[in-house]
Amino acid sequence: MGLNNELFTITLDYFGSYLPNMRKSSPKTITTYRKAMEQFLDYLKEKNEVRLYQVTITMINRKSVTEYLDHVETVRKCSVSTRNHRLDCIRSFMKYAATCNMEAAAMWTEIQAVTHSREEKSPVEYLSVAAVEAIIAQPDSATKIGLRDKFLILFLYQTGARAQELVDIRFCDIQMGKNAVVTIHGKGSKVRKVPLREKLVEHLKKYLKMFHADTTQYSTDYLFYTNHNRTHTRMTEDNVRRLIQRYGDLARKKEPTIPESVHPHLFRHSIAMHLYQNGVPLELVSQWLGHSRLETTFIYAYADTEQKRKAIENAIPEDSTLKEYLNADRYSVEDDETIKRLYGLK
Repeated sequence: MGLNNELFTITLDYFGSYLPNMRKSSPKTITTYRKAMEQFLDYLKEKNEVRLYQVTITMINRKSVTEYLDHVETVRKCSVSTRNHRLDCIRSFMKYAATCNMEAAAMWTEIQAVTHSREEKSPVEYLSVAAVEAIIAQPDSATKIGLRDKFLILFLYQTGARAQELVDIRFCDIQMGKNAVVTIHGKGSKVRKVPLREKLVEHLKKYLKMFHADTTQYSTDYLFYTNHNRTHTRMTEDNVRRLIQRYGDLARKKEPTIPESVHPHLFRHSIAMHLYQNGVPLELVSQWLGHSRLETTFIYAYADTEQKRKAIENAIPEDSTLKEYLNADRYSVEDDETIKRLYGLK
């Protein structure tokens, strides 16, 4: 077996050097891309009836990529979003390969013509302000654990942090002062600074006094931790999930709109929706959440638009002649006029 195939040299450089060193991709991202390319190369091997080392760059063309994506969706029964993600992975690889090899450059030109499939959008799930307040009210702040839990939930909501981002925050990531901020280390090694509101800072000071009384300003101790043998250990995402679910179950007795499943990400969706509904532009909401693409934040515009559509439908009697004008497509963010308004172009 002769491994002198240019494709494998490029693959080795792409995963071993380009992604970690040039793009600064996280280990999780690299693993995801590697798995996607592994499955694609296996597909090419089977389709061309060759050994894996015999798969060449010229086999990665517009036709093979399109057929593979159809295979992902129809044979492997993956979702449209998975199909589109596979295309993103292949595109990223071939864009790099095009800088290393002339044949790859030709194939890259072809592959750019392969488009994403349209995904059926569904409104994002989020909590009302009343539901959020009901959950935050559950921990007994007169106790040490209750004080911690109340602050944790409030922090999760007001910063829009993901569960992993929350438990990864260290004491040195908090900057107090007139304009307090927290540095959040997000997905793909992306870092963002989120301002801390006055009410949250008040809870933060109480929390620090109780849990970080002797911690120095530049300490790398985790902000949220558990004690094991008198040693501070990073709180886990599962700790946070169980905590959130417990208080969600308690709050549901007073606020029946709270869903059966209450999880940390629900608070991220909730603060995003509440900001958007209160007039904060999508661009700022996107920055707040640390989205790399504005399109990701569009789910909140869609959810708000869908909510308004349903409200209008409910307000008009079934036998009203106005019902015929309630075409859901008119309210979809796929509509160009709606999109222009959401972008502030109208």
